[in-house]
Amino acid sequence: MQTQAYAAFDATSPLVPHTIDRRETGANDIQIEILFCGVCHSDIHQVKNEWNGTTYPIVPGHEVVGKVTQIGTAVTRYQLGDILGVGCFVDSCRTCNPCKEGEENFCEGAVTWTYNSKPAGASLPTYGGYSKLMVVDEQYALRVDPNMDLSRVAPLLCAGITTYSPLKHWKVGKGTKLAVLGLGGLGHMAVKFGVAFGAEVTVLSSSDKKHDDALELGAKYFVNYNKVGESDCFKNYFDLIIDSVSAPHDLNFFLSLLGKDGTVVLLGIPPTNVDFNHRSVISKRRSLSGSSIGGTKETQEMLDYCAANNIYSDVEVISLSEINTAYERMLNNDVKYRFVIDLNR
Repeated sequence: MQTQAYAAFDATSPLVPHTIDRRETGANDIQIEILFCGVCHSDIHQVKNEWNGTTYPIVPGHEVVGKVTQIGTAVTRYQLGDILGVGCFVDSCRTCNPCKEGEENFCEGAVTWTYNSKPAGASLPTYGGYSKLMVVDEQYALRVDPNMDLSRVAPLLCAGITTYSPLKHWKVGKGTKLAVLGLGGLGHMAVKFGVAFGAEVTVLSSSDKKHDDALELGAKYFVNYNKVGESDCFKNYFDLIIDSVSAPHDLNFFLSLLGKDGTVVLLGIPPTNVDFNHRSVISKRRSLSGSSIGGTKETQEMLDYCAANNIYSDVEVISLSEINTAYERMLNNDVKYRFVIDLNR
C-alpha cells in the first residue's frame, strides 16, 4: 500500500515529498488516517544522524493522532472512526517482564520504533507520522477522547508521557519541591503536570526570556542560573529536578541544588556525554537517574488524565510542506512549544 510522505535522503539535505510503502492491514492491525503529527527535536537528531544509525530515506514522526479507517479481522479494541494515538514505538518482544507489565519502552528484547526501525523478518522499515496513512498493531495504539483538541494532543504521545512518567514514578505531589530545567517542548509539559499534581514548581533557565512564560504556566519561581547569585537560595533545595536539556551542561551545578535524597532525572540526550563529580551525589545521598518515554499502560493513563483535567501541549500548527522551516526555527529555539503538522492543511 502506497501513501504520501516527507522524507530525508541524507543527513544534510532538506526533507522532500516521497511516496512510501506501508504494509497491508493484517489481522491484528488497524489502518489510521493521520490527522496530526507533532515535531519532536529527536526527529532532527535522527534526520541529521546525530545519534548514528539512521537509515535513509527516513520519514520521521512519533507523535501521531489519527482516525481508524480500516481494521483487521481479529481486532477487538477499536472500531472504524475511532480516534487513536501512536507514540514512539509500534512493537516489542511482548514476552519479557517489562512488556508483560505494559512498560514496553523498557523491553529487554527488541523494541520496534515508530520510524527508523527494521523489525526482524520484515520486508519494510518503519516510517513515521510525516505521512498520510499508518498501519499499526492494535496493541500499540492508544485511545484518544475525540472531544479533545487533537492538534494539541499529538505532542502528548512523546513530550507528554516523557515528563508524566518520571513525575509519577518519583511520586511528585503536594509538598514536592520540583524544578524543571529547560522550558521547551518537554519542559513546558513538566511544568503543567507538576502544577496539576500539586507540587511547588521552579523553572531553571539559561536566560530571562522564559520568565513570564514560566509563571503563566503555573511555576512559582523562575531562576536564571547564569545570573551570578540568582540560584544561591536554591542550594540544597529541590526534591526532584526534571532535566529536559539536550545540550551539554554542568550536572554538578544542578546536583548541588538538590536536598538530601534528591534526584536529577535526565530526559534530554546531549550529542556528547557529560561528566559529573562523584562527590556531587555522595555528599547528600543524591541520585542521578533517567527516564525514557512510557509504556502503553502509562501512556493511556496520561491521555485519560489530560482529557479529564484539560491539559494540552502548547503548539503551533503547520502544513507538512513547512517542515524544513520548522526545523530551522526549532534549531533557533523559535517555537512555543511544539510544532504540529496538520496532514489535511
